[in-house]
Amino acid sequence: MVTRDAVRPYKELRQNLARRDRSLREKVVTLEEAASFVSDGTSVGIGGSTMSRTPMALIWQLIRARRKELSCSRCIISTDGDLLLGSGVSNHIISSWFAQGILWGLSKVMRHHIEGGHARYDEWSHMGVGMRFRAGAMGVPFMPMRSMLGSDVGKKRPETQEFDCPFTGEKLLLVPALNPDVALIHVQRCDAYGNAQIDGLQFMDIDLAMAANRVILTTERIVSNDQIRRAPDQTKIPFFCVDAVVEVPFGSAPHECYGVYEPMMNHLESYVKQVNGDPVGGMKKYLDEHVYGPKNWNEFLSMIGIDEIIAASGRGRSIFDD
Repeated sequence: MVTRDAVRPYKELRQNLARRDRSLREKVVTLEEAASFVSDGTSVGIGGSTMSRTPMALIWQLIRARRKELSCSRCIISTDGDLLLGSGVSNHIISSWFAQGILWGLSKVMRHHIEGGHARYDEWSHMGVGMRFRAGAMGVPFMPMRSMLGSDVGKKRPETQEFDCPFTGEKLLLVPALNPDVALIHVQRCDAYGNAQIDGLQFMDIDLAMAANRVILTTERIVSNDQIRRAPDQTKIPFFCVDAVVEVPFGSAPHECYGVYEPMMNHLESYVKQVNGDPVGGMKKYLDEHVYGPKNWNEFLSMIGIDEIIAASGRGRSIFDD
């Protein structure tokens, strides 16, 4: 069966790359405009990992825009996956782990949708997801690896294929490239052209940016190109990969953004209690109050509360204190 995450022909990928506008131009748009880059039924790669640098503001906007039938891939899914499934925006998740966070365990929202047959969940190993993005970034149709041969995960993935290495004769597992239509990535800072700098762990974001056909960046702040040039070694995603830039302070809330703020745990605790108590009704209430209700992202942040945001910011900045 051919699926939406099937390997794309290398020729098609090269043609898409050749058509892209890679000029040095300003790409700043609003959150609403950025969401228009994502159409119904497309495949979406999500940057960050677990509760770190999740592009929550953009996911929030996609829900408000009533997108549907998105196939979403991310190395580790957290409460963002809850919202994508619970809102009906996504009906297909590709990941290595889906939980509401280490503190709360397996997502009951995910279980409701997957076990009830309302959505599809493709489980890979963590390395497997990474190697798929790496193959996509390199423009090759697959990547060989060993790690999934040591578990039953590979056996549950019909997309993989065992292969005897022509050089050593060793048995390897081939995993198909993953080239999302659009990548959503949140960073600490970038310039108006899309040169993005990432502090802390990069996760799979560099490969994701190279693998995707289009890239939307949300950023804590837009800085000058001069500032970017003063520390070129910190630029992890270059402008020619990026199609849109949105300045969204606290764009990962209530998740964390390394060095800027930590998770907003009071809000997350309240959210988990509500949706786990009632995966359908609790989720609908949360969406009505916190996603569809607010006029804009800043109003959503006000619902989290200024005290919690300030406290999370203090904890986040403390890593740079002497």
